Amino acid sequence: FQFCVSHIANGFSSIRTKMSIKIGDRCPEFKSTLKNGTVIDVKNILGNKHLVLFFYPKDFTPGCTKEVCSFRDNYEAFQALNCEVIGVSSDSGESHERFVETHKSVQKLFGVPRNLLGLSPGRVTYIIDKSVIVRGIFNSQTDPLGHINKGLELVKGF
Repeated sequence: FQFCVSHIANGFSSIRTKMSIKIGDRCPEFKSTLKNGTVIDVKNILGNKHLVLFFYPKDFTPGCTKEVCSFRDNYEAFQALNCEVIGVSSDSGESHERFVETHKSVQKLFGVPRNLLGLSPGRVTYIIDKSVIVRGIFNSQTDPLGHINKGLELVKGF
């Protein structure tokens, strides 16, 4: 289970900055860097494992903490289904030890909508199969645990 700083790969940022990823779309490629300098290239995951990529608004808030901890607590269940889980927030590295910078570029790449009159980043989970196709999207600002339940439900169906 990984939190990371994301950088767009292969120029996707200029292609998809105003579009939202939809079910049936091919997952865009991106790279992420952990605070310790380890680079995660989503190309190394896609095609080998399913991927649950979840975006959450803010570290250390009650709903986000509940969502992130639930993904952490259920990580072994996802792993048993050959699925990797990556969490992305717009918070800076100072607000969370595992973040280095903001993740706004990946949020734009996926077209994650803003909520609360545009003031807050959205809470959206994308479920991507091994063929690199988005098979499910769960978008709910108010149901943080629903993201885990929907992710597990869809991955079990692969």
